[in-house]
Amino acid sequence: MYSQRLLDHFQNPRNVGDLDPPAITVEVSNPVCGDILRLAVRFEGDRAAEARYKTRGCTASIAAGSALTEWITGKTRAELKQIQPAIIEEAVGGLAAESKHAAALCVDAVRAVLKMSTV
Repeated sequence: MYSQRLLDHFQNPRNVGDLDPPAITVEVSNPVCGDILRLAVRFEGDRAAEARYKTRGCTASIAAGSALTEWITGKTRAELKQIQPAIIEEAVGGLAAESKHAAALCVDAVRAVLKMSTV
């Protein structure tokens, strides 16, 4: 049902936790399934230097959050603006139709961080 990559991110999540200010921290949720993703990103200049996450949700959402933090790290704001659900789906080795909300939640979180980082 789940890919090996997804299971690895679920069983061995990377970058779990919070970051202290001046990191930008956002929380997004999916009102349909109830999953919640808190994402914190610390920028150095225009580049994401560090990312951490916490997820309350399904296996796919936990794994997607882990993969998201790896994808974010080192990217510029311009690169982060290019995020699409397909990027997260690829990072976890694919998502079943009923789990695609996990990738959408990650996209929402990155867009929220970008919105906060331009304030």
